[in-house]
This record gives sequence, structure tokens and C-alpha cells, in this order.
Amino acid sequence: MSTAERTPELDLDLGGGSLQSLGRPIKGPSALGSDPKRLFQLTWVLAKTEFKLAFFGSVLGYLWQLMRPLLLFGVIYGVISIALGKNFNTPFFGVSLLLGIVMFNFYSESSGGAVTSLLTRENLVRKIDFPRMAVPLAVVLTALFNFSLNMVPVLIFLLAAGGSISLGWIGIPFLMVTLAAFTAGLGMILSVAYVSYRDVRPIWEVVLQMTFYASPIFYPITKVDKNYDVLGVPVNIAHVMLANPFVAILVQARHMLISPAYPSAYAAMGGGALILIPIGILVATVVVGFVVFDRRAPKVAEQL
Repeated sequence: MSTAERTPELDLDLGGGSLQSLGRPIKGPSALGSDPKRLFQLTWVLAKTEFKLAFFGSVLGYLWQLMRPLLLFGVIYGVISIALGKNFNTPFFGVSLLLGIVMFNFYSESSGGAVTSLLTRENLVRKIDFPRMAVPLAVVLTALFNFSLNMVPVLIFLLAAGGSISLGWIGIPFLMVTLAAFTAGLGMILSVAYVSYRDVRPIWEVVLQMTFYASPIFYPITKVDKNYDVLGVPVNIAHVMLANPFVAILVQARHMLISPAYPSAYAAMGGGALILIPIGILVATVVVGFVVFDRRAPKVAEQL
């Protein structure tokens, strides 16, 4: 082959027999794809299908989704009522507890489900070219569907306990979208990490258990002692807890949905710039999650 007949896409070292270039490298499917509309449509289809199949063939169907948080609520409420007194000196304590359980179930279901989402959809990831981010986002969206169902008994309990509709309810969808964004960021990081390291799943399960007991789910944030001494340094444990965006959103949701008697996240943080800590962690989680997932998405099929 003469020099004139050579192409830049194919360059062979005939003397050494080595292959120097085979043209442009082929890049695998990206995280977002070339069409955002396709990403949104695929996420919706996957989430809707998973939501319908979750209770397919069961007699009670979607009622199981309502029963699980209610059963956990009944056990915790009964134990606290016996041990600490029925009212726990907190307004709407039962509703506050149920809201905390429902929100944590969403946080646990969305982030925990996203861990194994890419492996669960291995048949699609290996064979079809589609926006990879649709997989963990569909898990979060399915959990959001379940959360919407679980909020029905929360509102019923609140009105039955003497609560009333207020303007604060308008902000609840915004809070849930914010929490969904946070769990989506976590899900993107966890899902690609699990592809390479199977230890991610049990580790995250332990983290979720720790988060459950380290969050003010069955007690208000005002009950946390603020006078802890750690290695000679005074530490406000409530502020440390509120650094977790999930806790900050939960505290704010109680303030907006149940009663102003519950402090807002801003007030619980003591006011000032400290509220920027959970906001900054939330934004950083979403940004880092997207960057990590976007870089790893083209190679996911090879690593499964």
C-alpha cells in the first residue's frame, strides 16, 4: 500500500506488526443521551412500569404500600406512648411520627433501590443504547409515586387530630422535589459504585439504619440536648444532625405541614448562615453525582 493510499483512520506498523491506530474510539451510551425528551420519557415509562408491577397479582394491591408505614408507626407510637407518655409533650406527635416514617421510607427506598438499579436492569444496559441516567432516576420516581400514596393517611391523621389546611402546604411539593434531587444524587453515586464494588450495598444498608436513629423521626429536633462536649469542644448535636439535608427537609416539612409549633430548619439551625451547610451538601451531592455518573456511564455495560 502506498503512502497516498493510506487513510488516517488505519495506520499499521508493517515492520513491527503492531496496530497503532484503528480510527476514532467508540464511546458507549452517555448518561443523558442526545435527546433530553427521550430521557424523561424513558424515566417515566420505567418508573410507571415498576410501580404497576410491584404489587401485581396481590389481593390488596397498592394497600400494601399504605400498610407498611402504618404498621411501623403503630409499633413505635405504642412503645413511646407506654415508655414516655402518650402525648410526649409535643403537639400532633402521632402525625409528626407518621410523617417522619413516610419521609424516611422514601429516602431509604429511593437511595437504597438505586444502589442495585444498574445491575437489576443489566439486560437493558448491555443490549440497548439509551440514556443511562434513566435507570436510577426511575427508581427515585417510583419511590415518589409511593410517597404520594403514603401522604394520604398523613393528611387524614392530621385533619382528624385537629390540624387545618394552611398556606405552608404549598411548599411541601417543593420540599419533596428537593429531597428527590438529593436522593437522585446519592443514587447516581451509589449505582455506579456498586457496579465495581459489591460492598456498597451492605454498607449503605448500615448507613440507612444509622440515619434512621440519628434523625429526629420519632422525636422532635427540639428534644435534642444542645450541650454535648466532644474532646473539650462544645458541639451542638442538633446542628450536626441538621447538616444532613434529609433531616433539614424533614424538620422544615413538619413546620410547614403540621404546625408552626415545630421550628423551621432555619430556626432549628439557630438562624444565620448555618442553614447553608445542608443546602451546600445537597447541591454538592447532586453535582458530584451527575459528574461521576456521566463519566462512568459509557463503561457501565463492560463492567457489569
